[in-house]
Amino acid sequence: MTVTRDRDFKQVVRARMARTGETYTAARAALEDPAYEAARREQERLVARLFTDGRLAHVPAKRRTRAGALLEVLTRFGPGRVYTEREVNEVLLGVHEDFAYLRRELVNYLYLERGDGRYRVCGQAPTRAPHELQEIPAWEACWLPGFMAGTG
Repeated sequence: MTVTRDRDFKQVVRARMARTGETYTAARAALEDPAYEAARREQERLVARLFTDGRLAHVPAKRRTRAGALLEVLTRFGPGRVYTEREVNEVLLGVHEDFAYLRRELVNYLYLERGDGRYRVCGQAPTRAPHELQEIPAWEACWLPGFMAGTG
C-alpha cells in the first residue's frame, strides 16, 4: 500500500470514508482519478495568478474564478471554530482591503455561515444546482467536503 502525502487529498479520502463507510484504501481508489489532479492543478494555477504573498491582487469578476479565489481564502479559517465578525474581518483584511465584500461572498457561496454575529465554516459542502455548477470550479467538489468536515 502506498502512503498518501497530499494533505488535501487525505481530507477528501477521509470525508468519503465517513460518508460511505468504505475503508481508506477503497475510498482512495475510488477518488484517484485524473479529475482530482486536473482540478488541483487548475486551482494551483488560479492561486498563483491571483495571489501574491498570500494577498489577493483583485477580486475576480468572473464567478468561476471568484469562487476559486474564495476557496483559497477559506483556507485561512479553521473548520469547527467560531469567529466574531471582527476576527473574520481581520483574517480577510490580510487577504484584500475589501474584507466586507469577501465576507459577504464567503457567506453567499455557502462557505461560511453567519448567525448571531458569529461566523464559522459550514459543516458540509453545499449542494449546487446544475446551473450553479457551471460557475463553480471543479476543485470545490474535490476538496471542499474534506475541508469542511475538518478531516485530515
